[in-house]
This record gives sequence, C-alpha cells and structure tokens, in this order.
Amino acid sequence: MVLEILGLSPAAERVYRAMLAHPGEGVTQLAARLGATQGEIRDSLDQLSALAIIQPLQQESRGFRAMDPETAMEKLLARQQTELAAQQLRVEASRAAAARLIAECSGVRADREDDQLVIGPEAIRDRLGRLAAETESEIMTLAPGGAHTAADLRASRGPNEELLGRGVLSRSIYLDSVRNHQPTLDHVNWLTRQGASVRTAVTLPVRMIIFDRRRAVLPIDTADARAGAVLLTGEGILTALCALFETAWSAATPLGAGPPSDAEDLTPQQAEMLKLLATGLTDEAIAKRFGVSPRTARRIAAELMDRLGARSRFQAGVHAIQRGWIPLRPEHRPGPGHRALDGA
Repeated sequence: MVLEILGLSPAAERVYRAMLAHPGEGVTQLAARLGATQGEIRDSLDQLSALAIIQPLQQESRGFRAMDPETAMEKLLARQQTELAAQQLRVEASRAAAARLIAECSGVRADREDDQLVIGPEAIRDRLGRLAAETESEIMTLAPGGAHTAADLRASRGPNEELLGRGVLSRSIYLDSVRNHQPTLDHVNWLTRQGASVRTAVTLPVRMIIFDRRRAVLPIDTADARAGAVLLTGEGILTALCALFETAWSAATPLGAGPPSDAEDLTPQQAEMLKLLATGLTDEAIAKRFGVSPRTARRIAAELMDRLGARSRFQAGVHAIQRGWIPLRPEHRPGPGHRALDGA
C-alpha cells in the first residue's frame, strides 16, 4: 500500500480503492469483496470520512461516495502539510524554550569554575559597568521585558556613552512593545544618536549581554532579572549564545523602520501571536513574551480568532497555517551592516 505515508491505513486504502472501482457497494458487499468483517469495513469508512475523502450519499440513500483520486490526494497532502507546519512551529517554540532553560540552569551549575554569581541589582549594575569598561571590540544585548525603569535607563547611559565613545561595536534588540513606552523609546533613540544600532522583535528568548564574544551575563531567574545574574565564560555556552543572538538579530526590525504588515495586513505581533496560539501557550506566557499585559494578549488573541472564524486558539493557529499567514521560517530583513554600533 502506498498511501500510508499520507495518514491512510492499509485497510482504509483497500476500502477506498474498492469504492472507486465499485461505486455504490455498501458495507456488506465491500466486506465480502475484501474478505473483511463488516466491523473492519466500518472502521475504515470512519477513517476515510475523518480524512474527508469520502462523502455521504444524499439523505434518501445510504452509504458513501469515494472522492475522485486527484481531489482526495490534494486533501491528504494539504492536511499533512498543515500538520507538518504545526509541528515545525512546536519545534521552534521548543528551541526557544531550550535557550531559556540554558539561561535558567546556568545560575545553578556554572559552566566553568571561574563563572560567577552576582546577587542584587546594585551588584549587577556594578559588574556590568566594569565589564563594559573592559570591552574592547563588541557588545551584543537581548533586552526582553518591555518597558524599563527610569533608574535602569539612567544608570545605563554613562557606561553606554563611554563604550560607544571608544568605538566599541554594539548591537541591541528590544521588544516591539517598547515603541509604545515613551521613556524606553527615548532611551533607545538616544542610543542611536550616539552611534548605536538598535532593532526590535516581537519576542525574545532570554535577557543577556555578551561582551567581546568571551563573556556573557544572564539572569539567574528569567522571571526576575534584578534578583541575580551569572557571568559565563565557557567556550561552548558562549558559542551557543552568540548563535542565538545572531538568529534573533537577523529576524529583528531596525528601530527606524517600524514593524511592517504582511499581505494579510498582519503585524509581526499578530503573526507571532498566531504561532504561539498554535503551540498552546497561555495568555500569561504570551503576554510575558510580548512585554504586554495579559489583558492585551487576550484581546489580540480574541480578535485573531474572530478574524479566522476559529472556535479554539489551536484552531486559529492551524487555520492561519492553512491560509499561508504564518511563514515556516522567519524572514531575513535587510538592515544595517553586521558590525553596526548598538547600545545595551
């Protein structure tokens, strides 16, 4: 049997082929023809009906009619493509979750003996300032969490100004939601005026700063970055974290460009919401990814479900895949050169 790869069992394929060759035969005739029990024939008919490649006859008649092979195969291929796309979205979500797990576990088990824990917001600011002063060539920052406090923004200006004044190459990625928080937006605009390069993304996997590709600072607790941080220096973990940053950077939007809409007038936030709905994340988890309130996340989800005519959130994600609203791979948008300056 050749259709098992498309989700059709050998028994169901035999029944489908028999229905094509002998239209009008019922359960009894098919069972006799195929040497199967009537129960086995009904099980196969149930599977074929669930796959929508057989259709009930008109109400005055009993039984089913087999869909023509060309149309049936298109349906099976489309169904499989949708399932594969949904699985790929789950894999992408798992990859991001793995990156967050690396960050969370790094505070518990250091990669090398000289990795260090830094506890408390003042100690973290002091260590970041010293690391910035020692940076010679490049700094890379992922800054999730949405709006930043005025104290944190003020404290970062001095180190950033000194860093950029020395010609250190620097890039940062904030959440798209900072465009709606004027103090944070003023700060990132100030960074660009100092020669920095800043991009934004709908979501970011973890908070981190990488200095000269040799040292990285990540939070011990991703839910509370101010509680403590870990300084990592292991070559293996630094290689993985740099790759994570480059992936996020290639998909992010330059600050001055503004998030574009796609052919369906979906913003990047809405497209990302559809991906997350397809993977089953809660309102609270989605809100945290976007740097918005759970109420805002629920509103966006409800609007998208209504637009797609979906009864459930997972169904909304699947419908979006079927309509081609969700690309399977992130677009790589052109932007400033790889070695553009950016502020932390």
